[in-house]
Amino acid sequence: MKSKKLLITATVIMAIILASSIYFKRDISVIKYFPIDETTVFSTFGTELGMLSETDQDEYDLEWKVFSSLEKKIYLRQDVSLLFSDGRLKGIQSKWKENENALELKSSIHGEDSSHFETISFHHGEIHYPDDQIKSIHEMSHDELYVIDSPHSPLESFEQPDDSNQTDWKETLDHATQQQLGYHWKQLIDHFQIPEDKYIFTPLTDIYKYEKEVIPGISQEKTDQVIGQLWEGLYKNYILGISNTDKPAKSFVPLILFDKKGKHLIVLYQDQNGQKQQLIQYYPTASSNR
Repeated sequence: MKSKKLLITATVIMAIILASSIYFKRDISVIKYFPIDETTVFSTFGTELGMLSETDQDEYDLEWKVFSSLEKKIYLRQDVSLLFSDGRLKGIQSKWKENENALELKSSIHGEDSSHFETISFHHGEIHYPDDQIKSIHEMSHDELYVIDSPHSPLESFEQPDDSNQTDWKETLDHATQQQLGYHWKQLIDHFQIPEDKYIFTPLTDIYKYEKEVIPGISQEKTDQVIGQLWEGLYKNYILGISNTDKPAKSFVPLILFDKKGKHLIVLYQDQNGQKQQLIQYYPTASSNR
């Protein structure tokens, strides 16, 4: 069993070291937060990853699908989704339409060797009312998929393991990814001299949980506003910077640091040129109409 795990670990590390091409579906517009519209909600929304086919030995294609809809058309609809493979940015999809209620994005993503794929999406809508009153709505969705491509067994994929072999692969892939991300995040934290004991760390791929939970130290109402403004900042500073270049992005899962006192958050990430970046977002002191 030990030799089997060592073999799996070596295979995973080699796959992570090999750089993969990154897919971008460009569609610019601008995500902008406005006060939440309590009268309008999404009727459906989600993100799905699934296996399409095995294209060759050690190669395969995945389907990456993002969708959302409302009962009625509104002024602006926009969805944006990020896909990571073993902690590295693999692709970005973004689409916007005016006077629309439904959006769907669908892409085929090429993969090689065993990997853990994880995607997070932001579904956004902007509603215009008389007297220049503007409100917005948003939701987040998430999906993940483990793909096991071993020479000793048929290609398989799963979200949660069903047997001991899948459990071993999940543990090995998670461990390798966390080692890489931990090292990467530590470099960012040290570079910006951030006191670790004052923050709660959350990878960008995990912030979907704040659809149902509050950010530490603030209310649900403020949480909704902070999340909307967070994605506004991410889209402007992180996503567009990568989407507007043809260079391979040297980016990993951004790290969100929530201030334990409930005053602000920090986003740490590496941009398309491999440069270390920091965004600071202060929480609202009171509800504001923009």
